[in-house]
Amino acid sequence: MTQTSPETPSRVAKEATQTNMIASRGLSLLGLFGVENDLQAMVRLPSGRVKTIKTGSRLVQGRVLGIDPGGIVLEKSGRSSRIEMPGG
Repeated sequence: MTQTSPETPSRVAKEATQTNMIASRGLSLLGLFGVENDLQAMVRLPSGRVKTIKTGSRLVQGRVLGIDPGGIVLEKSGRSSRIEMPGG
């Protein structure tokens, strides 16, 4: 088993601690999971709360129209917007 010290963080730690990868305000996409035709997403809301969403979920930022491997699509007031996976 390989151990890492604080001076030499693992690759995962480096990826997890990159600065400016997700917005500090607003809705942030943290990750996607599930089977490709039924993906769910984990998002951080502007309040800081973390929530799991799926297609059809409703948020203050809009209704989730779809989730694909690249991100999520929201609709609010007839306008759609896309939130991409960070670092993608």
